[in-house]
Amino acid sequence: MKQILIAIIFFGFAFHALAQDEPILITDTAALNEQVEDAELFEEVSELDPQRAALLSALIPGAGQIYNKQYWKVPLVWAGMFTFAHFISYNNRVYHGLRNAAVLTASGQTNPYQSIIQSESALVRNRDNFRRNRDLLIITGTAFYILQIVDAHVSAHLEEFKVNDQLAIGIEPSIQSTPLFSQALGLSFVLKF
Repeated sequence: MKQILIAIIFFGFAFHALAQDEPILITDTAALNEQVEDAELFEEVSELDPQRAALLSALIPGAGQIYNKQYWKVPLVWAGMFTFAHFISYNNRVYHGLRNAAVLTASGQTNPYQSIIQSESALVRNRDNFRRNRDLLIITGTAFYILQIVDAHVSAHLEEFKVNDQLAIGIEPSIQSTPLFSQALGLSFVLKF
């Protein structure tokens, strides 16, 4: 086993060493001009700072999207954050009410939810369900918060690239022939270069 591992490591380093090329000196001015033009294609064309977009989005959800001038995303971010906040608050409120009712029932006092939940086991089961839902909402809300930060960061990075107008991607309706000599309607994903 050790011999096989040593052989794999040896061949891995041998191929890695072969992959390194010597730098090529260009003496032809036409080739040099081509390389300069290629380098100009990849110059930074954006004035947006991805770190600033991420920081703004982390401080105030949606602020990174405003910084990136993607105003249509801001209502989505705010709606998502407010929705998560509402349902976390609701589940937490009901959980605490059911927890207090379970404590009162265990001590022999009257349950405020007696008209809705009669048995103590159902009370405990509902309490656990609301706690689990609250915890899952906190986890998914945190993931949504991180996702909007990542979105602001990536969108600011993508502004650096020039987009060629001849590139297109889209969904178009299509009609396909089937083996049974009939036709099927559908959608096709089209990528044009």
